[in-house]
This record gives sequence, structure tokens and C-alpha cells, in this order.
Amino acid sequence: MTAPPLPVPRVIATEAALDLIAVLQGEHGPVLFHQSGGCCDGSSPMCYRQGEFAVGEEDVLLGEVGGAPFYISRPQFEYWKHTQLIIDVVAGRGGMFSLENGRELRFLTRSRLFTDGEAATLGMC
Repeated sequence: MTAPPLPVPRVIATEAALDLIAVLQGEHGPVLFHQSGGCCDGSSPMCYRQGEFAVGEEDVLLGEVGGAPFYISRPQFEYWKHTQLIIDVVAGRGGMFSLENGRELRFLTRSRLFTDGEAATLGMC
């Protein structure tokens, strides 16, 4: 008898993102991410020191990237629940309040739709 398939992670990170997360953790200690859906920084993933960002009751914990918890607001989650978020790094200015700001690098969220099989492991079918 085979075990049921494990759910696919809802959020993952590229090697470049994991490298930058490690640098930020080395400088700032434990960090967390919140997927912004706000006005100032568009829909950028924002990186904060743990304890310096108040996670709300309506925020959804998607998983971890590089040991950092990754949250998204419930309305954003409802919109993106059929996608896997892929956190990457590109050249450019970081979010105004995000820890990578000032490095000429910024976190970027890419996404892909879950396959039918992946969606089934997540209980979406």
C-alpha cells in the first residue's frame, strides 16, 4: 500500500532568493515575509524582522522559505489559492519597508497554477 501524496508547497524560493534571505537573516536575525497587496509597494513580497511586523488574524501562513515564515492576507490568498508562489530576486529597488531595500535587489513573486493532481493533495478538488 502506498502512502497518499504529500501536498505540494504553496510557496517556494529560488536559489537567489534563498541566498538573499540567508544574508538578511545573518544581519537581522529571524525574518518573516508578508505578501503585500497594498498600494505603496504593489504586490511585492515584503521581508521584515520577526517581531517588527504584526501578523493579523486574517493572515494565512503559506509555509516557509529559507526558514522564514511566509504570510499572505486572506483576500490575497483567496485570489491566489490555486497558484504556487515562487519567491525570486531581481535587480531593482526593494519595497520601501522591506529589509532588502537599498541593495539594488528586490524580492519578486512569480506564480504558477497547481496541476490537478497537486490541487487534489491540497484538498481543492
